[in-house]
Amino acid sequence: MISKNDRAALFRRRTLHALANRRMSQSELSRHAQVDRSTISQLLTGDDPRLPGAHLAAQCAEILGVSADWLLGLTERSERAVDILEMSLELNEAQRSGADHRVHTWLKESWGAKVRHVPASLPDALKTEAVLQWEYSDSLAQTAIQAEDWRTLQLQMLQEQQADMEICFPIETLHSLAAGEGYWSGLPRADRLAQLQLLADYCDQLYPTLRIELFNAKQVYSAPLSVYGTKLAVVYVGRYYFVHREGAKIKALINHFDWLVRSAVVDARQMPSHIRGLIDTHLAD
Repeated sequence: MISKNDRAALFRRRTLHALANRRMSQSELSRHAQVDRSTISQLLTGDDPRLPGAHLAAQCAEILGVSADWLLGLTERSERAVDILEMSLELNEAQRSGADHRVHTWLKESWGAKVRHVPASLPDALKTEAVLQWEYSDSLAQTAIQAEDWRTLQLQMLQEQQADMEICFPIETLHSLAAGEGYWSGLPRADRLAQLQLLADYCDQLYPTLRIELFNAKQVYSAPLSVYGTKLAVVYVGRYYFVHREGAKIKALINHFDWLVRSAVVDARQMPSHIRGLIDTHLAD
């Protein structure tokens, strides 16, 4: 709790600060607020600090593009509630999948921070060119060449240890790839073999910068998502990305990801041998 005089002084400081940021004079504020200049002058420069009425406080906040609560010292955030909501949740149209220029932008935004990722199929950064060609052959928005470009950029970040990435996805995805079933039906045997071999090699070469775990989809579930450090989380729903920038939501998605990792049936150290076991079972000559 603060006294009326202290709150009035705070209103004065914050309003003057907002005026300076907007490059607006007190006369312009009074004109936009449709009050006498003397009224604004008494509030902002008079010898006796005064508080405005509720209507004038709201008018000043709207004109200055700030929160009335902030002007009156009720919050430390100057943004309006609607602006905070818009900043905390963005809705971006997705081009096709994680092979999108925005993914690289988000990676750069989280430079040096841990990235947690649940891919829609396999991680795009770890796919072979043949798999990208096969997946993107019918895409309406994203070409295989574009996907390959972004794959190369992401892989380079991992190889240069500019990113710390942990990936978790269903074990069923890997097993269906090895068997050529479900989503992977129609992908040639040679391409499936090359993809699994490359994935096993990456798990060996890039550990611990890259860590991959597998969970059982019959026990736990996750939509595709990525959490970039502690400042940004993205949920992929097909046509759109839901981009979260609010701390509590990001923390909840981090907890969700960590729950998937704790539930993993294959951990990062077991991944290379598990993949090679699938090759021996399904794809050995």
